[in-house]
This record gives sequence, structure tokens and C-alpha cells, in this order.
Amino acid sequence: MKKRVVASDVTTARHQGPGRHRLLIAGGVLVAAVVVTAVVAAITPWPSVMVIRTVFEKGAASTVAEMEPHVPDTKLTEYRDIAYAPPTGSLPQSDTTLDVFTPANGSKKLTTIVWVHGGAWVSGQKDNIEPYMRILAGQGYTTIALNYTTAPEAAYPTAVTQLNTALAYISEHAADWNGDPNRIVLAGDSAGSQLASQLALLTTNPRYAHLSGMTPGLKEGQLVGAILNCGVYDMPAMSALNGIEAWGLQVSLWAYAGTKDWSSKSSGALMSTIDFVTADFPPTFISGGNGDALTWSQSVPFAQALEDSGVSVTRLFWPANHEPKLPHEYQFHLDLKEANVALADTVKYLQALDAEPAEGSTKPS
Repeated sequence: MKKRVVASDVTTARHQGPGRHRLLIAGGVLVAAVVVTAVVAAITPWPSVMVIRTVFEKGAASTVAEMEPHVPDTKLTEYRDIAYAPPTGSLPQSDTTLDVFTPANGSKKLTTIVWVHGGAWVSGQKDNIEPYMRILAGQGYTTIALNYTTAPEAAYPTAVTQLNTALAYISEHAADWNGDPNRIVLAGDSAGSQLASQLALLTTNPRYAHLSGMTPGLKEGQLVGAILNCGVYDMPAMSALNGIEAWGLQVSLWAYAGTKDWSSKSSGALMSTIDFVTADFPPTFISGGNGDALTWSQSVPFAQALEDSGVSVTRLFWPANHEPKLPHEYQFHLDLKEANVALADTVKYLQALDAEPAEGSTKPS
């Protein structure tokens, strides 16, 4: 029996045909895009790092806004965008600049806190930590926030070299900003803590400086302390982490080290500062949140390694079951009471350092 085709059937067929065709084309394009993205991501960290950087920048802006209301009205003298070195190659001058905050109308040379910002080695800038620098300066310290070139625009050891140069510049000019060049405290958060720990080793461990091929920007006697918040100190332990946050850090390390096999290269070995600490490492304040995986795999073991080497360590860690769970870089979330505890303990640690003479001193217990 011959099928009768009515007008409605013809119309439906005409509409379904092209629509299904377009759907198939769109699906093919999507699949191709996914494949291309996957291939590119396997070859270079750039696309993934740009996504990570966007997320970090948004988080940093939010954190700065949270800190701002907690900055006291203490009058400060500011020195902005000081170039501590010429630009590296074709990189912008802003990569090698620093900001200084010190109590106004001061004449006494003050213990100087040099802070390296975090951002997973691929993002961040000195402005991200400005409110915290103002808060600490209000407590009677000269504080300095450093810029450095992040990856993938420059790979290891560019950032370390730049920051070491900054320390040499600070040593020469600290007195111009009411700072004491013989009372330097190296500080950092997240990736900045890792970098600060490297700079401390460059200053205190001649064998490490030799392996790094760098001349320290500071003399050992100038470095009186270190503040390390939520840092990374053990690269093999980093490679063993899993989950989305671990993926982000591992991709960032690929970009920063300049190789996907960063954990087994010299860059990864030298970044593993846990393997190089000695009794000459400065007295250290170290902290991490109980909701941050890096606390358990990085900060706690590093604190133990320092103590085992005979270094004076001031710990601030929270029990695993503490509520609320304290996130990565909880110290900057000053709406939390725990962040204010961390700030108060940091100031107490600094005051203990101030109670000791700069050189030839007995380290505070």
C-alpha cells in the first residue's frame, strides 16, 4: 500500500533534516575543540595557567576587600613603586618594584619585614598584601611588599634571582625608610612562603647558595626571622597530591619550573627547602589552616624539620576537627576570629625577636 504524504509530514521532514544536520556539525565542532584543548594542555601549561590566574586574581581582590576594614588609622609614610632592579629582558619594570610602609614621623630604625606575595607562582602582585603590610607597619615595623615575575612569562629561577636582588637593594636602602638593614624578617604566603624559605636558605646555608649558583643578597647576620604562612616546602609531596586544587598547583609548578617533570629536576630539588634546613635557619613563625591540605603535607612537616635541626619555631596550627575549617591563607581573612589570633601571634613573635640583639644573640625560645 502506498504511503500518503501530507503537507504537514513534508514540513516536518524539511525542518528536522537541516536541524539534525546543524546539530551534528555543532557536536563535531565541540568534540574537536575538546580534543584540541586537551592536546594543547598536554603540550603547554599556558591555557590552564590563564584559567588558574583568573581564579586567583578574583580571590585576591575579594581578600583585599575583606582586609581593608581592619587596617588601623595609624599614620604611615609610604614609598611606592621603587625599582629595585632594571627590568629583566623584555619583562615590564613593574615586575621588579617594591612598596614600603613605615610609621610616620619615626626616627628609630625598625625591624623590617620583607613580604613575598603568593599566587601559586603564576599570579599575584604586591598590592594583594598591602592591607596586611599596613596593619603590621601600624604595629611599629617597616614593611616591604615585593613584586616579581610570575610564570609562565618567566620560568625558574627568575623569581628567586629577582627577589635576591631585591634583598641586596633593601640591605643598602632600608635605613632610608626607617628600616634596620640588620634586622630583616623574611615573610611570605603560599608560594611566597616557598620563595621566602629559599631566600632564607640562600642567606644561611652556603652549600645551598653554591648549588643555586647565587650570591646571597643578605648576610646571615642581617636575617633575624621568617614568617611562613601556608607554604610549600616539599616538592615530591606536592606531586603525590590529588584533586582539583592539587591539579592547579601541579600545572602552576609545570609553568614555573619550565618543565612538566619538575619534581625530579634541579628546580624541584632546590625548591624542596625541607631538605636543606640547618640550625642557622632563622627563628620561624609558621602557620596553616586545618582545611588546607598543604598544612598537613607541607607546613607541619617543615615545622618539624626546622625543630629537628635546632631552629626555634613558633607554630600556629589548628586541630583537624576545628570548626570552621580554615582555608588556604586563612590568615588574610580577618573577618575570622582565627585570623585575628594568627595576626596577634605574629606580632607577639615579632616582639620576641625585637627583645633580642641583632647579632650574636641567643635565639628566642
